[in-house]
Amino acid sequence: MNQPSASHLDGNFLAGPLTDVFAVDPTTAWHRCPSCLMPSSIGELHVYGSGPGLTGRCPSCADLALRAVTQPGYLWLQLGNGAGAFRFTLPSSAQ
Repeated sequence: MNQPSASHLDGNFLAGPLTDVFAVDPTTAWHRCPSCLMPSSIGELHVYGSGPGLTGRCPSCADLALRAVTQPGYLWLQLGNGAGAFRFTLPSSAQ
């Protein structure tokens, strides 16, 4: 497992914003990188940014896996290099 460096955080850092939307532990979800085909869990991604936006990248080749951006009342989630994003309304307990 890759250790966090000064330039990025461990993918488990995404647990906070994603737990507000998903009923399961999001860090256990698996991702297969479309560029290098390496499988990894969300918890293994290299995460950059310090909020409100976080970017998760493949720990092997640094290809974009997801972006999560929070704003009051909402979480925006972009998967991969797609042009679109999902907007989730956050429960009042998460705001």
